[in-house]
Amino acid sequence: MHIVAVIPARMGSGRLPGKVLSLILGKPLLGHLLDRICLCPSIDDIVVATSDKSENDVIEKYCEVRGISTFRGSEDDVLSRLDGAIQWSRADKGVLLFGDGPLVDPQIIEELVNFSAANEEYDFVGNDLRTTWPPGMEVEVFNASAIKDANAHCTDFAVREHGTLHIRTHPERYKLHNIDASLEYRRPDLSFEVDEEVDFYVVEKILAHFEPRKEFSLREIIEFMDKNPHLGEMTAKVERRWTQYRER
Repeated sequence: MHIVAVIPARMGSGRLPGKVLSLILGKPLLGHLLDRICLCPSIDDIVVATSDKSENDVIEKYCEVRGISTFRGSEDDVLSRLDGAIQWSRADKGVLLFGDGPLVDPQIIEELVNFSAANEEYDFVGNDLRTTWPPGMEVEVFNASAIKDANAHCTDFAVREHGTLHIRTHPERYKLHNIDASLEYRRPDLSFEVDEEVDFYVVEKILAHFEPRKEFSLREIIEFMDKNPHLGEMTAKVERRWTQYRER
């Protein structure tokens, strides 16, 4: 079974343009995420799925330096870009990770990939059908056949912009499973994704605290945040656009 991590990333972010290559401790945000994914033994390959607009040439060049593959597709049709990346990489399963979530815990990735591999009846295994984990820890594992089917059948462009949303909202067609956070990780009040400048600041503080380690866990991040409650308060009021598509 060929398992490929796919990271949709582009320079044209609405709120923080160019954030994926913005530097934290001398390394792009995307680079910190790649460091975390590279700690996962279950991942056979990584593909950064960026857009074919010329402004994203810098993403491809950075990935070349890192030895990471890139796939280029539609700027706004994320579903087609994901499907294209999965088919191009000949993956059996895709592991969707988000370019604005550089702190995702490798242990969570491993848990979801291993569950999906052991439960082949599920087309989609994620931890974001409901919000129980801290935002920024989202992982989605899906069969290549499911993303191909979604790309072929989804006709709503507003849904296609959100990648796997067609799969996640059609349980009558795809077999879905959500992995909820255990009590110690059930902290949706914290957020580790980067949408605005204040998020960037908080992520920088976390990375600086653990520098030069790359393998620090979500448990350690939560402990750090609880010792520095002002950081959590800073991000609590940031509007997250995914909230309309997810159970609380």
